[in-house]
Amino acid sequence: MVSNALLIDLYELTMAAAFLEQGRGSDTATFDLYFRHNPFRGGYAIAAGLEDAVRALVDLRFTPDDTAYLASLRSPNGAALFRPEFLRYLSGFRFRGTVRGIPEGTVVFPREPLLQVRGNLVECQIAETILLCHINFQTLIATKAARIWEAANHGAVIEFGLRRAQGPDGAMSASRASFIGGASATSNVRGAERYGISPKGTHAHSFVQAFESELEAFRAFARSFTDDCVLLVDTYDVLRSGVPNAITVGKELEKSGHRLAGIRIDSGDLAFLSQHARSLLDAAGLGYVRIVVSNDLDEYVISNIISEGGRIDVWGVGTNLVTGAGEGGGALGGVYKMVEHNGRPKIKLSGNPEKMTNPGVKRVHRFFSNGWMEADALADDSEVLSGDGVLIIDPNNPLRRKKVAPSLRVELLEDIVRGGRLTYEFPSLACIRQRRTEELARLHESYRRLHNPHEYKVGLTHTLWQQKEQMLNEETV
Repeated sequence: MVSNALLIDLYELTMAAAFLEQGRGSDTATFDLYFRHNPFRGGYAIAAGLEDAVRALVDLRFTPDDTAYLASLRSPNGAALFRPEFLRYLSGFRFRGTVRGIPEGTVVFPREPLLQVRGNLVECQIAETILLCHINFQTLIATKAARIWEAANHGAVIEFGLRRAQGPDGAMSASRASFIGGASATSNVRGAERYGISPKGTHAHSFVQAFESELEAFRAFARSFTDDCVLLVDTYDVLRSGVPNAITVGKELEKSGHRLAGIRIDSGDLAFLSQHARSLLDAAGLGYVRIVVSNDLDEYVISNIISEGGRIDVWGVGTNLVTGAGEGGGALGGVYKMVEHNGRPKIKLSGNPEKMTNPGVKRVHRFFSNGWMEADALADDSEVLSGDGVLIIDPNNPLRRKKVAPSLRVELLEDIVRGGRLTYEFPSLACIRQRRTEELARLHESYRRLHNPHEYKVGLTHTLWQQKEQMLNEETV
């Protein structure tokens, strides 16, 4: 088995070595993994990457080749960077801590822990990058896919991004996360095979160019893929040749007892072209033929096409989906911060209030009103929520407060790993995808819209806020 133990930032290893050398190896700690801003300037995110992250952590092993490489590293004066005692420690390293996490497919918001990691200080520190790497990217892409799916009015979306992805690993993670977020199929055959996603594809312009005429190319493709034939109609002229030639082939397929599955348009004014293509197909009695479009689509382009009357059945989205491109995209920006050490809550101070951490081991509660998500609250792990209402306070702006009923709520963090062993049965991707659908249905449109979404309320219970205020008054820089 190929080791990924060195897929780690060097400072985690130097910190771990120093902790051990300074007698801190048996210290205990808790870390929160969370993000500070919704991606794409949106109103929500979709949690993803949990299974891959956790499996990578519990399977983490340093092989002899790994430790041999680390032994070869030198400090500027030529001395070995790591001492033999530390390398022997790594040879026997196993994560034996606890992980709690928010299930994949859940709608999540800034400042609330997606993961909570507890254990000895060294193992918690070594876990940092491997967890962030999986959670950050897949949450970003699942969120992008959900926004695209929403913009498409919950229509069919195909992930077309393999060739534009950030390398093979990025392509695989993107296929998985895109499916969670809303894509129903992928062009990535390896991704389809590994994750049980439907593989979809048509043909390129080069196929048409390889024949003497467009009609001859269409007929050839139809002969090879009689019952799954989607023809690319924009090699020469969509409305003057592409669609008319596709209609000809569609009629020929009908005579042989088959049906043309669809046409694809990959350039031009997609709203205008799809409207007229639909009219031509319907007039020819081919109303069942689906129209597929591609060409640098994202949620904003899709929304505009629909508002302009586009007649599109399937959206093929590539680059902008698998790279998480767009304003406010590119990276989720998740962070991993210590919140408890040896049983005592810890806080990180900053001149920027949003960079201050929320101390202690916490639970994350979601409150509902009339079936809608109303607000999320971070509470101390031992806190009992009762009475006639729970006061939620925004720690960045304590004047923003909201009182919610304590009865209509769910706890978001679930036990995933205890004592280094998996205690959680990971659901299928189909179940995760269904969870995302159900979650978004409970999030009001004001938070889901593309432009100027409302800010969902996430804050601290009054008890936790008081604890944070006390710590801020006591801490010295």
